[in-house]
Amino acid sequence: MFVLILPDGSRKEVAEGTTAFMVAEEISHRLAKEAICAKLDGQLIDINEPLKSGGQFEVITSKSPEALEVIRHSASHIMAQAIKRLYPQAKFAIGPAIKDGFYYDIDLPEKLSEKDLEAIEAEMKKIVSENLPFERRELLQDNALAYFAAKEEQYKVELIEELEGTVSLYKQGEFEDLCRGPHLPSTGSLKAFKLLSLAGAYWRGDSKRPMLQRIYGTAFADKDSLKEYLRLLEEAAKRDHRKIGKELDLYSVRDEGPGFPFFHPKGMVLRNTLEDFWRKIHRKAGYEEIKTPIILNEQLWHNSGHWDKYRENMYFTVIDDNNYAVKPMNCPGAMLLYGRQLVSYRDLPLRYGELGLVHRHELSGTLHGLMRVRCFTQDDAHIFMTPDQIEAEISGVIDMIDYVYRQVFGFNYHVELSTKPERSLGSEEIWETATNALRGALNHKGVDYKVNEGDGAFYGPKIDFHLQDCLGRTWQCGTIQLDFLMPERFHLNYIGEDGEKHTPVVVHRVVFGSIERFIAILTEHFAGAFPTWLSPVQVEIIPVSDSHKEMAEKLRAELEDNDIRTHIDARDEKLGYRIRAAQMEKVPYMLVIGDKEVESGNISVRSRTAGDLGTMTREDFIAGLVKENRTMSQECVFKK
Repeated sequence: MFVLILPDGSRKEVAEGTTAFMVAEEISHRLAKEAICAKLDGQLIDINEPLKSGGQFEVITSKSPEALEVIRHSASHIMAQAIKRLYPQAKFAIGPAIKDGFYYDIDLPEKLSEKDLEAIEAEMKKIVSENLPFERRELLQDNALAYFAAKEEQYKVELIEELEGTVSLYKQGEFEDLCRGPHLPSTGSLKAFKLLSLAGAYWRGDSKRPMLQRIYGTAFADKDSLKEYLRLLEEAAKRDHRKIGKELDLYSVRDEGPGFPFFHPKGMVLRNTLEDFWRKIHRKAGYEEIKTPIILNEQLWHNSGHWDKYRENMYFTVIDDNNYAVKPMNCPGAMLLYGRQLVSYRDLPLRYGELGLVHRHELSGTLHGLMRVRCFTQDDAHIFMTPDQIEAEISGVIDMIDYVYRQVFGFNYHVELSTKPERSLGSEEIWETATNALRGALNHKGVDYKVNEGDGAFYGPKIDFHLQDCLGRTWQCGTIQLDFLMPERFHLNYIGEDGEKHTPVVVHRVVFGSIERFIAILTEHFAGAFPTWLSPVQVEIIPVSDSHKEMAEKLRAELEDNDIRTHIDARDEKLGYRIRAAQMEKVPYMLVIGDKEVESGNISVRSRTAGDLGTMTREDFIAGLVKENRTMSQECVFKK
């Protein structure tokens, strides 16, 4: 007999061989009907799997947090079965559940098209209607190798060769796949799914290995959730920063430089405005701006530890017969600058900020507009401090990030604390000290956070900030990394109160993360309709005819004198066409200049968000716009 401890704390004795479904049936017939799998001592198991031990037990239904992963993983198996029926020559690599759905990598001589997805999806629906049970079995590794070798599934063979002991397989109907599970009770339990797109993917992400075809899909517990997700996808497509960037003439990525973005004149206005804001808040917070070289000697990257962990993502060159590297990050340069002088404890904390251009070699298949590029500018800062200053400095960074995300841009966000990864530098003691320092700062600030075990940087634990946009998508941008190791590797020190040399502690941190990526996020969040203070063109002046151009020019000069970015559209086009063009370019304000405006000296104002604001004096309009820029408001300051 086993003893199961249920979520309400009650205990239930069950006989060996009892399945999770039987337990659910005894608790409630409705619960058994809704069950998709179970959880025993934190591990998900199939609902029809005989229990082998007692422990904490929970029935998982479609409403449980763990349900979507099981649903989507099962959907990937159903998709693979459909593909095998339609394309018997297909060979399968991996097919996991992912954050928003699932995918499967397939080796298939025939190149699939978007239209082929319709046929695969139709076959999936047929498999669902057949209501085939998911059946688990286990084989010894050698037997599993022989089984998949006979089926000529070379990718499965490679995966099994890396496993030990028994291997689990799952079968539905005629299709059987390598998998640790668990899965839905049957194919008929899959209620809502959709195949979305095709992509290429190298086997194991290695460009020297075969290029496979990857099919992406998604699945949900019910059709309403799927419908809402597809609506959000459609909205996201409208907001795609690559599309909007082209429409607004902001930025582009060209074939001549894949992964190396071009910023157009309007895009540079947006970028410079963000950077000016960054400089302003950093000056106020006591940071000193620095600039370090893009290319530095290879030995520096050995000293920093990046060589062993990062060289595959670096670019290299030779200068005067010596090996150099294009920097993938800014940290070593900041270390060199700190080490140039004798520092006293009275000089600390020392805060260096840098808008540093870095280059990283990304695989071509991962590049995506400004979101994933090969060169980008990190809004880096390195804070050198004494150990007793750690909590205060981290608290200051948390306050800055909160101000930027929540108060300036209106983003909600959540926080994650990431701990020591498998590949790391330094002793357990140093890592424990650093992790406790970050945890203490978060607790002291009253910040809610979750822990990501093993996801820290190789030189220290970190706090990550994940902001949420208007579509509910999350983006990891800001980060705070506490580093006890790199200062030691660079032999940095300061003179303490005792007159002795001590090693400083360093905080690495970013707020935007990458200027390019943050611009992409803002573009999609605002759908290109940036707040006035960020808009490349803030005011479009539209003279009705040639006789009104003189006033338009005078007005433009007056606005520009007040740092209001202005453009005149005096094209030989109809007035309605030019108004519509300004609306399409998402300009916050339009001023139409006609006979009445020339005669009175006043202006007719139209707002992108508030519509026709009527007539007002130039002085009132300028004062309002100056206020809107100064306060970085997301709302029109003028009242109708």
